[in-house]
Amino acid sequence: MNVMIVVTHLLGTGHLARALTLARAFQRAGHRVRVVSGGMPAPQLDPGDVPLVQLPPVRSDGVDFARLLDDAGCPVTDPLLAQRVRILTTQLTQQPPDVLITELFPFGRRVLRAEFAALLAAAKALPKPPLTCASIRDILAPPSKPEKAVKTDAIIAELYDAVLVHADENVTPLHLSWPVSEALAAKLHYTGFVAPAPAAPHPDNTGQGEIIVSAGGGSVGDHVFDTALTGAAQDPRKWRILLGGSDAPQRAELRARSAPANVIIEPARPDFRSLLYHAAASVSLCGYNTALDILQSGCRAVFVPFDEGQEVEQTIRAKALAALPGISVIPAALLGVERLLTVLAEVCAAPPRAPSTEGFSGADETVRIVQDLRRTQV
Repeated sequence: MNVMIVVTHLLGTGHLARALTLARAFQRAGHRVRVVSGGMPAPQLDPGDVPLVQLPPVRSDGVDFARLLDDAGCPVTDPLLAQRVRILTTQLTQQPPDVLITELFPFGRRVLRAEFAALLAAAKALPKPPLTCASIRDILAPPSKPEKAVKTDAIIAELYDAVLVHADENVTPLHLSWPVSEALAAKLHYTGFVAPAPAAPHPDNTGQGEIIVSAGGGSVGDHVFDTALTGAAQDPRKWRILLGGSDAPQRAELRARSAPANVIIEPARPDFRSLLYHAAASVSLCGYNTALDILQSGCRAVFVPFDEGQEVEQTIRAKALAALPGISVIPAALLGVERLLTVLAEVCAAPPRAPSTEGFSGADETVRIVQDLRRTQV
């Protein structure tokens, strides 16, 4: 099969990371695949040999997802958006896919509905239309108005063959965060959680005994970094702060100038997952990929879920994970130095938690489901 995955990450890089993991699974199964990305470049994510087509990038204006900025931080223009549509539709028509997968849309990314609509219309007009699937994570941002769910149902009914839910239905069924109508339920396919193969422990034990602080691959999380820096000055252990975003090298250099001697500040590392095996604890947000990294490594963790702009996804996920030993949650509004150090002491004193090994084969299961659907379609 020829597979085309379309994704635009606007704040963090979790959507792109998941798209690349899916792409590698399709490659392992012998299929041709390409990822078309419309978010900001993410150098910390190694695409490997996955063909990655970069659209003129856009990002959200902080947590204002209705306001898009270009790579220079300026409001996007109509010519830039038109250029994105041209590249998308050219990619589709010049190399017609057997399978088209859109990440998050139409359950999100409504600010980009015009370009997704153009893409889907072009796909439907192909002599041999592709199997079209929506790809969504375990927990969505609930619709702010009932009519948004109704409109989403209408788009799914008209233009999509399936909705791939990257979760365990017994753990986080979609209805926890999104109203599931009978029509939508008929098109849902639960894949299990999508994670890359577990990382190996770091060959030189980098991270041993450290408190590793991260806030995803995007530009959010300064409140976590600021609190961690102050807390590290009161803690004898080594702290490692990993900054995300395209300007991470510059921000890391600036912050390092005033950091305590026991703190390393550097850009997000490709070997982050290996470091977790040796760390005393992790302090982070609670995005989809970060949560799976913590589970796969067995690392003790303090989650400070991202909850700005009425976001609830990470809070729901973090509260569910806090039932496990060695994992605690601090709401962002309650994050302070004393609270952070106290909770860190609690999780570090908890019994060790073995690395989780089951339930992470969602990428391979996605390939199996898509292959079966495509055979039925043909």
